[in-house]
Amino acid sequence: MTSTAETTRSTQRRIVRTLSVAQIFSGLGNGSTLALGSILAVDLSGSEAWAGSVNTALTLGTAVTAIPLSRLALQRGRRLALTTGLAAAIAGTFLMVAAVTTELFVLLLGGAFLVGLASAVNLQARFAATDLAEPAHRGRDLSLVVWAITIGAVAGPNMVAPGAVLAGWLDIPPAAGPFLISALGMVVGAAIVTLTLHPDPLLTRRGLDGEDLLPVAQRSGAWREGWRIIGEHPAARGAVTAVIAAHAVMVAVMSMTPLHMQHHAGQAAGNPDTIALIGLTISLHIAGMYALSPLMGALTDRLGPRTTALAGLLTLLAAAALTGLASQSMGSVTVGLILLGLGWSATTVAGSTLLVASLTPAERIPVQGFSDATMSLAGAVGSAAAGPIMGLTGYSGVSALAAAVVAAAAAALLRLRVRS
Repeated sequence: MTSTAETTRSTQRRIVRTLSVAQIFSGLGNGSTLALGSILAVDLSGSEAWAGSVNTALTLGTAVTAIPLSRLALQRGRRLALTTGLAAAIAGTFLMVAAVTTELFVLLLGGAFLVGLASAVNLQARFAATDLAEPAHRGRDLSLVVWAITIGAVAGPNMVAPGAVLAGWLDIPPAAGPFLISALGMVVGAAIVTLTLHPDPLLTRRGLDGEDLLPVAQRSGAWREGWRIIGEHPAARGAVTAVIAAHAVMVAVMSMTPLHMQHHAGQAAGNPDTIALIGLTISLHIAGMYALSPLMGALTDRLGPRTTALAGLLTLLAAAALTGLASQSMGSVTVGLILLGLGWSATTVAGSTLLVASLTPAERIPVQGFSDATMSLAGAVGSAAAGPIMGLTGYSGVSALAAAVVAAAAAALLRLRVRS
């Protein structure tokens, strides 16, 4: 028994390392899309009403594919599910390049949708880190894989300048270059998963537990199944509620920030310095999302996932207040975006850990897919709604609505805690 436990711990350490290194490279995928998405959408569509459409397509791609990828993981293992998602995302980056060169808006949306599969992979990777984790260290292992995406995700928005140089060498529009760099990063990430994620953590977990999860796999594509399971577990319901609210608010505010900063710059909107400032702000926001993930994991293991998730929601509320009340100060907006990332990090790490802890092994994978899908769908709705809301009420109006959503989620989590 001791030998088996030690072997499992050794395997788990190797799996966490593999997933972490792969995340570094695959994280390049979304950064350029987040930094340039709203600007390209307005340029190619000719209307600011479509400003949030690229981020909407990105998050819809994640939402629509999260459950199929989880079902593939149940049937064939995490390795095949992760590499399949990255392969589709790589194709998406090339569609983004084609959209910029041909100035076709529909290609831009199609490419963003496929790039969204990289986010589905990143979300599933955090759960893959818990397949063999010891209960006392689930938050730590999950957060380490989330943290690893920091390097690629922060570097992604800053690929604008190097990407423009690469585009010059290839004689293509400057905005197309960053997506080629993103594609290369995801190719490396997919190769790492394919070659080194051995043994497969989910298949190993199945062997250790002696459970046949295939009957679950046959029905895990249904949203109804995920809804049924979380309906039977109040803690799981609270976890999913917190994660959904955090993601919707984060995507809505973040996706409108580049356009708000461009508007604030006025005549300097086309200046490279303005684009660089936007890239820096988004990079700091993404750093807030991922850089302190190990701390969030440690707090989750020590204070408990409910307490940490609630702290994350309160941080999101502070971020929305800052971006809403001080929207004319670019320094305040930048600080608000950092807090937005930190609040998302705490809520997502703690909420995901609570979700795993509150379910049996047979229930986890279907609900993980359901959670990722609804989380991403909420982000898509937030991004789609943010454009028209910003057109009607400005950036402050987007922040005010975000604050209301966070407050409602925090109240729901508090009620569940009191009942517990």
